Parts: sequence; structure tokens; C-alpha cells
Amino acid sequence: MKHWTIEQIHWDKFDSSLVDPNIIPLIKTASVVERNSVDYMIYLGNVFNHDPELEKVFKQWGQEELQHGDALGCWVMLVEPNWNYQDNFDQFRNFYKIDLTTNHSIRGSQAGEFIARSIIEVGTSSYYSALADCVKEPVLKEICRHIAADEYRHYKLFYDYAQRYLKTQKLSKLQKAKIALGRILESQDDELASAFHITNEPKNMPYNLERCRALYMEKAMAIYKKKHISKVVAMVFKIIGWMPSEKTRRYLSKLILMIINRQQKAHAKKVLAVA
Repeated sequence: MKHWTIEQIHWDKFDSSLVDPNIIPLIKTASVVERNSVDYMIYLGNVFNHDPELEKVFKQWGQEELQHGDALGCWVMLVEPNWNYQDNFDQFRNFYKIDLTTNHSIRGSQAGEFIARSIIEVGTSSYYSALADCVKEPVLKEICRHIAADEYRHYKLFYDYAQRYLKTQKLSKLQKAKIALGRILESQDDELASAFHITNEPKNMPYNLERCRALYMEKAMAIYKKKHISKVVAMVFKIIGWMPSEKTRRYLSKLILMIINRQQKAHAKKVLAVA
């Protein structure tokens, strides 16, 4: 059962005067990536085809993720009535594909798959929390808060299943850390850049990974604050199974935020170079 519906969003409170133009490309990108959970639902069903319970879990998860995309897409069409969410998603799904034929986790084990899924939900819950804190337009703020809450529940869900599978599929803290780090690094992979290209760039413009990655990351990294990073650090360490001291967590949070800020500036320079 969904915790909210699109119909419950207070669409009548939409205020175009409070829309930040810099945020629109991020929401367009997120809308099609969220809806693309349809393919990941198939992938996870293949990897865990031995467990009927998980079929229901993935179906519920997929429906909630799809609703995220639909809500974000509806908001963008309020801002830009000529932008067609469904058409952009169809183009994205044809452009970016994952392997839907495999029945083996790309993480090496089913426990590793749940660790990676937990990391993804850490990233999305923090991202939408940061967006909700950043934006002023009330409808988008409401949507982002709903999505952030869903993604945090998904994090706890996948974390619990990871613990279940780790009872038989033993992974050391180092192995779990490698899976977590690998998935974090994938946040700058082809999927987000492809989604940015399809939803924001002219249809006749050739795709360039470096350009689209810079254009997306320059905007996305700018929304994070210290409190968002601190929460990410705590959640990631919980997944790995190692809880350092509060002093160490504060230091790492400060270091990560500094790295994000430097990367954001580096991406901004790339954007100016290709402008």
C-alpha cells in the first residue's frame, strides 16, 4: 500500500513565481530515472526468482518509484506545458538499457545486491531531502518530502533483507565497503547523464557523456548541505557494519562535503568550457 498518492498532492498551491529555473533540469532528469524502476523491478525479480515473498516486495517498491517519476513529471508539465513527460520517458528507456536477461546479481551475490540497493536508497533519500530543503515552490517541496520519506523506508527495507542474506552469504566489512563504494561511484555513470541528455537537450544534439555529466552534476551537487552529508555517512556506515566514533563521522562528513563542493566547482568549469 502506498503511503501517499499523486491525487493527495496540493496541486492548487503551485506558485510559478517561486520556481527556480536551475532546479527544473534536475527534476526532468529525476522523473525519467525514477520511472525507469520498471526495468530494475524486472532485474531484481530475475536475481531473486527463488523467493516468492520478494516478488511482492519488489512490486510494491517499483510502484512507489514509478509514482515518484509520475509526480515529478506532472510538476514539470505545470512549469513547462509543452514538455511531455511520457514522451521523454519513452525516449530515455529506448536510449538507456540495462541487462534484463541475467539472473545473477552484478554485485557478485544476492547479499551484495541488497547492500547496493541500500546504498542507492541512501543516495536518493538524501538527494530528495536536500531538494526539499532547497526549493521554495510549495508543490515541489511537498513532492520531494514525500519521495524522501519513501526512499528512507526503502533503505530500511533493503537493509533488513541484506542482513537476512548475510546470515548465509558472509561478507566482510571490507567486501561490503567495496560494494558500497562501487555503487556510490556509479552515481556519476551513464544513467543520469543519459537522462539529462534526453530530457533537457535539443533532440538533434549528439550525446556526450562528459558534457551531460558536468551539466547535471554542476547543478545536483550544489544543493547539498552539511546535515545531508552527515546523515549519508551514518547510513552508509550502518550498512557496512562499522560505526566509528562521533568525531570520526564529523570529520568524514566535513571531508566529503568539501570534496562535493570541489567537484561541483570543477563541473561548473567544464560547463563554461563547453558553453
